[in-house]
Amino acid sequence: MTNDEIRGDRVISYTVTLLHRIYDLTIQRFNDSTWRSHSCFVILSPFVLIFPAASHAAENLGILGAHPKWGVLENYQATITHDDFIRLIRDVYCTHGLAPDLIEINEKTARILMNRDAQRFFSLRFAEKDASRNPVPRLWRPAKSLPPTKPEKQLSGLRIALDPGHLGGKWAKMEERWFQVGNSAPVEEGDLTLRVARLLAPRLRQLGAKVFFIRNSDEPVTPKRPDDFILVATKILIRNGVPQPRLDVLDPNDPEKEQTIRWQSEILFYRYSEIRRRAVLVNTRLHPDLVLCLHFNAEGWGDSNNPTLIDTNHLHLLVNGAYLQEELELDDERFEMIRRLLSRAYDEELPLADAIAGTMASEMQLPPYQYPTTQNVTKAGTTGYVYARNLLATRLYRCPVVYCEPYVMNSHDVFARIQAGDYDGMRNVNGTERKSIFREYSDSVLDGLIQYYRAARNKDD
Repeated sequence: MTNDEIRGDRVISYTVTLLHRIYDLTIQRFNDSTWRSHSCFVILSPFVLIFPAASHAAENLGILGAHPKWGVLENYQATITHDDFIRLIRDVYCTHGLAPDLIEINEKTARILMNRDAQRFFSLRFAEKDASRNPVPRLWRPAKSLPPTKPEKQLSGLRIALDPGHLGGKWAKMEERWFQVGNSAPVEEGDLTLRVARLLAPRLRQLGAKVFFIRNSDEPVTPKRPDDFILVATKILIRNGVPQPRLDVLDPNDPEKEQTIRWQSEILFYRYSEIRRRAVLVNTRLHPDLVLCLHFNAEGWGDSNNPTLIDTNHLHLLVNGAYLQEELELDDERFEMIRRLLSRAYDEELPLADAIAGTMASEMQLPPYQYPTTQNVTKAGTTGYVYARNLLATRLYRCPVVYCEPYVMNSHDVFARIQAGDYDGMRNVNGTERKSIFREYSDSVLDGLIQYYRAARNKDD
């Protein structure tokens, strides 16, 4: 499962209205000196209603969501045909259905709801035909627009941002991406992904790519910390029916720990604030042609100090798409989906993901992960390893994004390979001669990139 999936069963779909006052008792507890950091995950509402002023209609925003800048879409007028828009809506972004009052598609225009209370709409004009389309405004470059490569520099000119998933070090326990078996070295996903990124970066540079790290240390990218979200976390809990929420989690096995202020404020920090800050970095400073989100997968392991190791192991990759209807009710997510659709990121990231999935599957010899039929995904591509899903990073990064989810960290085999660490060449690990798991990961991603860009940039070969 991905990070979202491990917690997904606990997410409750509440409408959250930011309140105008907080109970005096709760305010006093904010200053309690006994408030301590705890490892936890959340039950958070999927959206927050923001009321900026009495004279303005309410904006229906996602958690820590930004106000949509609908005027930006004027730059995309007549950049897409009716048929292409329909294709992307039907087959990629709205595979779970679409309410007609959100996006009404006519022969020449799409009428997109901006604000339900005010009944404000954006009108997108279609190009009459492909030949008369306006150019698509974007800062990333499709592979076909890059010059042909040389054999020794097969990624020349490409701008790649590496996004090692999660946080390591002292933050790993907070995210519950940490477990330890006996006296063995702890398994911390954020540190594992950073090690893969640091192996991959010099190889990419040798082939001519310009490489950026979105995160290159244990520390978060966001300057915010859990304490910065105490007020918002408290408002969420009060609105969700917890009139006097507890401040902290005293017992990690407490079934009501998700109703504490600490629990809520931590997930606001490490998931929402952190990923949104990474998106700001990608979109305003780095401007890559591609983001590689590097993750390790996991199945439920129970007590992190006495985890369950299993035999299951698998691989899958994600691209953006398959928005749920309730997600499309959010003004910011609807805007971000339309902007991403119009940028044509999907037409680049899907064949990229397929190429990387193929080389990862060949190198790792792992079966594809199979989502339950009730999950919010849609199969994509031709390999059987790629799914479309609406994750925060894949939605907010304004360029093609390939989100890699290989290995099950708490499988017997992967655990043994992680404990073996990084090394050159081959070594017998758990009874089989293997590369270092970190080099196997980085090599297989690199091979997929080479395969895709060589084919796309040298079509006459």
